[in-house]
Amino acid sequence: MKAVILAGGYGTRMSEVTNSIPKPMVEIGGKPILWHIMNIYSHYGVNEFIICGGYKQYVIKEYFFNYLYHNSDLTIDLANGDIKVINNDMPEWKVTIVDTGLDTMTGGRIKRIQEYVGDESFFLTYGDGVSDVDISQSYNKHIESGKVLSMMAFQPAGKLGVLDISDDSSLRGFKEKPDSDGTWINAGFFVCESGIFDYLDVNSGMFEAEVMQDMIKNGEVNAFKHSGFWMPMDTLNDNTVLNKLWDEGKAWWKKW
Repeated sequence: MKAVILAGGYGTRMSEVTNSIPKPMVEIGGKPILWHIMNIYSHYGVNEFIICGGYKQYVIKEYFFNYLYHNSDLTIDLANGDIKVINNDMPEWKVTIVDTGLDTMTGGRIKRIQEYVGDESFFLTYGDGVSDVDISQSYNKHIESGKVLSMMAFQPAGKLGVLDISDDSSLRGFKEKPDSDGTWINAGFFVCESGIFDYLDVNSGMFEAEVMQDMIKNGEVNAFKHSGFWMPMDTLNDNTVLNKLWDEGKAWWKKW
């Protein structure tokens, strides 16, 4: 299976750093958060990635194009230009980076990578959040549900988008930024069937609202509850917290 990562947004709430790089390239422990997300999936044997680029997507392309040199010791013969890689402990990743448009909404970005997914089931997540979610277990729960889409639900302390989950784990409703708190929210780790593309076109709006609402009406969305660690990196303060967790050896998402 492949993992699709949404990495094309402007990251305006972190404009102090995203004026020069896309948010998925903001670092935690010296590595882009995108690298951390990919390692979460790779730990469970998912090594094929489709990255939905947009804003400054060339930065992501250059990072992976030069990944070997960025992450290896080198001997460079300046006289003839020969380069010898001393250690080559590279991950077995196949990375497809697609320019899905500068101002495309998340629904449209997913539609634009359909040809790279085909008729297979696939994982989907955002390029700015980490979790200790068990990817294999999430897939098993998705298969058991028989739905087109499964999402990870999380219960935070703050006020975010609320999910209304029935006793059989079907999703009955979705509401952004409600007045109440202490309820389950969309945590952005999904498992999808190719049938999801029937709800999308290249001009689709926000996947999390417009598209998902249509799927909910048709009873095609399942929620699997996660009570472990999850944290999105929405602001510079979030980035500081994640770096602190990494530095203190408390990066709960690090299973590799």
